[in-house]
Amino acid sequence: MLPWLSSPTPVFPPAHAALDQPNGLLAAGGALTPAWLVNAYRHGIFPWFTDGDPILWWSPDPRMVLFPEAFRQRRSLTKRLRHGGFSVTLNGDFAGVIRACAAPRDDEAGSWITAEMHAAYCRLHRLGIAHSLEVYQHGVLAGGLYGVALGPVFFGESMFSHRPDGSKAALAYLAAAMRARGGKLIDCQMHTQHLANLGAVNVARSTFLDYLDAWLPEVSPGAPGSPTAPPRVPRPSWLDALAAPDSRRLVI
Repeated sequence: MLPWLSSPTPVFPPAHAALDQPNGLLAAGGALTPAWLVNAYRHGIFPWFTDGDPILWWSPDPRMVLFPEAFRQRRSLTKRLRHGGFSVTLNGDFAGVIRACAAPRDDEAGSWITAEMHAAYCRLHRLGIAHSLEVYQHGVLAGGLYGVALGPVFFGESMFSHRPDGSKAALAYLAAAMRARGGKLIDCQMHTQHLANLGAVNVARSTFLDYLDAWLPEVSPGAPGSPTAPPRVPRPSWLDALAAPDSRRLVI
């Protein structure tokens, strides 16, 4: 039976208790507060559900990850980044990036990015925990991505393209910034061929959890005696590479 999370504090079953079918389904219930979300990511868990469902928490096995140094920047992408009028901003329009990621796509019937999820990640963004990258081409939004940054790990949530290579460009900037300033890993959650073509690989869930244990501290509550208080999460240094005036040099 799937565990139902009803505690006021963010406590999850161990990730290895997740179901095999559907792959990675761990629990239902809980809340989408910053305390719950940060605790989930720290332990290799993320929310994924659709309108009308309870909150569902997942930890699939295997886990798709991208090591920043393994990102495959094809020559065609490098040429486009060098001569195509691309630029990047960090957190320039977080809510807009989520809206773009949630927009209907030709190969999908709907979006898992519900209004509840949108509001939850905007709260994380205001706390400096969730971040967006916006890629512009000649001043027009071409693509972007968003996710959660904890230390040297970026937990990617979604990305989008409005122009050719828009999302690839966003991932290229992210990987380059992490390489430049000590980032270790980009969590891609589940396998897609698109991400595999860009250098992402599957690792065992146990290996992924070992990475988190090695690189991330335990989550500290935001205030003593307040289980729902926002957690204190230091700003990762690799984000500064994206905010620098010469950030375009990262990818060319």
